[in-house]
Amino acid sequence: MGAVAQLVLKPGRDQALRRRHPWLFSGAIARIEGDPSPGDLVEVRAASGEWLARGAWSASEQLVAKLWTFDPDEAVDEDFFRRRLSRAFALRRRLWPHDPAGAERLVAAEGDDLPGVVVDRYGEYAVLQCLSAGADRQRELLARLIGELAGVRGVFERSDAEIRAREKLPETTGVCWGEEPPEAVEIVENGARFAVDLRHGHKTGFYLDQRVNRAVVAALAAGKRVLNAFCYTGGFGVAAALAGAKEVCNVDSSAEALARAGENFARNQLDSGTCEFINADVFSLLRKFRAERRRFDLIVLDPPKLVESRKSLMRGARAYKDMALIAFQLLAPGGTLVNFSCSGLMEPALFQKITADAALDAGVSARTLYRLSQSPDHPVSLRVPEGAYLKGLVSVI
Repeated sequence: MGAVAQLVLKPGRDQALRRRHPWLFSGAIARIEGDPSPGDLVEVRAASGEWLARGAWSASEQLVAKLWTFDPDEAVDEDFFRRRLSRAFALRRRLWPHDPAGAERLVAAEGDDLPGVVVDRYGEYAVLQCLSAGADRQRELLARLIGELAGVRGVFERSDAEIRAREKLPETTGVCWGEEPPEAVEIVENGARFAVDLRHGHKTGFYLDQRVNRAVVAALAAGKRVLNAFCYTGGFGVAAALAGAKEVCNVDSSAEALARAGENFARNQLDSGTCEFINADVFSLLRKFRAERRRFDLIVLDPPKLVESRKSLMRGARAYKDMALIAFQLLAPGGTLVNFSCSGLMEPALFQKITADAALDAGVSARTLYRLSQSPDHPVSLRVPEGAYLKGLVSVI
C-alpha cells in the first residue's frame, strides 16, 4: 500500500469536522497531496497542518469523503469495524430482546458511526447495503463480521440504491456470506406475520423504520374504517386489521405490491370480507372517494419520497398538502389522519405547516396527538441531524 493521501482544507473550512460531522465536501479542500482512488483511506488536515480525521475517498463531485474516525490513534482495520458493528448490535439489544423471527435495522450508517453502511436483519438472514465507496471497499470484511457477530445464516447484499450512482459505483446484489436466503423470508412484528422479498423489495425488503408507528396505528384502529394509502405490502393495514379494525381499504399503484399485501393479510388469517385491495393512483382515488362522499375513521398516508432535491421541494410540498387536504375531507367526525414524509429535505416545521394549511383549507379543526419519526433502531447522530428523515403527524378532527 502506498502513502495515504492528505486532504488539506482551506482556512476556516474545518468547523464541521471539528464538530465531528463525517462528510467532507469538495469546496472545503485547498489541495490534495497524493492521488487517491475511490474507497482509499485518506487523512484530513486543517490549513495549519493539524490532523483532523481519517476517512474514505469518493468519486462524488461534491461529497468527496466520508470519515471513519476523528481519533488519530484509531486505525481503520478489521478491529475497527468489529468494534463499530458490535456496538451497533449491542444497542439494538438495549431497545428490545432478540427475536429470532423478528426484523430490525442493525446498522444505520452515520447513526452508528459507519457512514455508507446499512445492515438489516430479517429472521435468520441479514441484508447489507454498501452505499459509499468506503463501505464498498470493505464489503467482504463487513459481510464476514456481520455473519460472525449477528449469528445469521446468510448475508445478502442489496447495494442497488440510486445513491451509489453519485459515487460512480455499479449496482451490486447477491449472497456475500453464508447461505442463499429463500424467495420469501417470514418475519413477525408485534404479532403480525409478513413475507419479505430480500432480493427485490423496496429498500432491503420492508419498511423497518415504521415499526413503532405501525404499533401506534394499531392502537387507534379498533372498530374503525381504515384507509391505508400507499400500502406497499400491507404493513399498516395488517397491523390495523389485527387490532380489530372494522374494515381496511388498501391502495397502491403497484399491482405486485398489492398482491403481496393480500398474501400478508391471508398469512395472518384476516377476514377477506373486511379487507379491500385497490390498484390505483392514490391521488386520483382520493378525489374519486371525495366525489363519492366515502368516509373513513382512520387514514394513513405513507407516500414514497416526494422531494428528491431542493428544486423539487415546493412541488413536493404541494403534493403533500393536496393529499392531506382531501384526506381531512374524507374523515368522518372524530376521525384521525396519520400522514408521513420520508423526504429528508422536508423539515418537520414545514411538514406541520403543510398539514395545518391542509386542515384549514378542508374546513376542519385538527389537533396533533403524536409526532412520529423513524423507529429507534434507526438512530440519528446528534452530529448528523440530516439522518432524521422520517416525520409523521397523528391529527384528530
